[in-house]
Amino acid sequence: MCGYQTAKWMGKCPDCGEWQSFVEEVKATKSRPGIASGTTLTRSQPIAIDAINADDENRLITGIREFDRVLGGGLVSGTMVLIGGDPGIGKSTLMLQVLFGLARQGKKVLYVSGEESIKQLSLRSRRLATVSPGILVVSEIDVDAILSMVGSEKPDVLVIDSIQTMYSSELTSAPGSVSQVRESAMRLMLMAKNKGVPTFLVGHVTKDGAIAGPRLLEHMVDTVLYFEGDRNHVFRILRAVKNRFGSTNEIGVFEMKGHGLDEVDNPSAIFLAERPEGSPGSVVTASMEGTRPILLEFQALASSTSFGTPRRTILGLDQNRVALLTAVMEKKLGMHLMGHDIFMNVAGGVKVDEPAVDLGIISAIASSFLDKPLPEGSVVLGEVGLTGEVRAIGQVDIRAAEIRKMGFSRCLVPFSNLKRMPDVDGLELVGVKTVEEAIEQLF
Repeated sequence: MCGYQTAKWMGKCPDCGEWQSFVEEVKATKSRPGIASGTTLTRSQPIAIDAINADDENRLITGIREFDRVLGGGLVSGTMVLIGGDPGIGKSTLMLQVLFGLARQGKKVLYVSGEESIKQLSLRSRRLATVSPGILVVSEIDVDAILSMVGSEKPDVLVIDSIQTMYSSELTSAPGSVSQVRESAMRLMLMAKNKGVPTFLVGHVTKDGAIAGPRLLEHMVDTVLYFEGDRNHVFRILRAVKNRFGSTNEIGVFEMKGHGLDEVDNPSAIFLAERPEGSPGSVVTASMEGTRPILLEFQALASSTSFGTPRRTILGLDQNRVALLTAVMEKKLGMHLMGHDIFMNVAGGVKVDEPAVDLGIISAIASSFLDKPLPEGSVVLGEVGLTGEVRAIGQVDIRAAEIRKMGFSRCLVPFSNLKRMPDVDGLELVGVKTVEEAIEQLF
């Protein structure tokens, strides 16, 4: 449900292209004050921007460093944060641990669950060892009742789990419908801004990985976080895709254990811990995730196909980008990959989409195709164009420092970057202009 509205039924949504996704909703005809019942908008007066007190606001620190990093240093007063993720990925677990960290600092927090009873919440909290008198829990889906509770209890932080279960009695549609999600989120946002209460909205995601409900939801909130990971892997990635008070694409890494989520202080070491030395198809590259460089292992397997059309199975990378780079290898390197199935994976279940890792993708596929490992201690960086040129990338100095810290001794970088980079003690920097030069240097 993308939020598109039409006066008549349609089989296919002209906005998002989904079939059979329209739901009939009766529009409320009676006039209501403000945006929603019981919500009165106060008239604002314009003010000169230089007259506004723009001092840095004190942020609420949760005590979970990886979580605070993703938020940009903690919770800003009155901010609304939307957290999305697959069912069972650990969103509720993360929220309980965050609230426990705030409660230990003497903060009063309110956890509203529309999916679990208070007994279920109690059992989960005891298993996670997050029991605190400062955490108030309630099972409720009526927005009016929740707003009344906020007014009487005056919590420092509010969590709504999940926004798709909330409803307003002023609307005739069922909970989870576009109009109910939009109305509930709008009223909670007005409350958060007016009362200065930081509010978390937990949201379900669609099969495509987008937060279910109207697109207006992501535009309305201040911060959008995605909790990612394969349930078959122990690692979870908290990624900021929108943040009005911090860096976007910042990530926090957690490890799922029996007692809950543990922070991962050094993600590079974790993701490279089980890398096989001297194995063809394994390449290390450095990806910038927000303000932090993380070393990742790309694994590739190129094998002769038994089908008319070769398979391309890609995990953690953009499939279209890999197909483009494969075509470049066909044309510029003379590697006949059309007769080979190609499988690629980013170890640890991380998703990477920046072009700075293009040369790492090509190197991994070439290593498997040639059945030759990369020289020991090597890392590969660079964006690749359609003509086979290796283009400059950003923040090479930060990446190089992380590469050296992790014990690597040699790094391939774009030649244009090499001219502007300072020397890094103990790290040999090799500049390359084309993919042909890169392959000659590696193999």
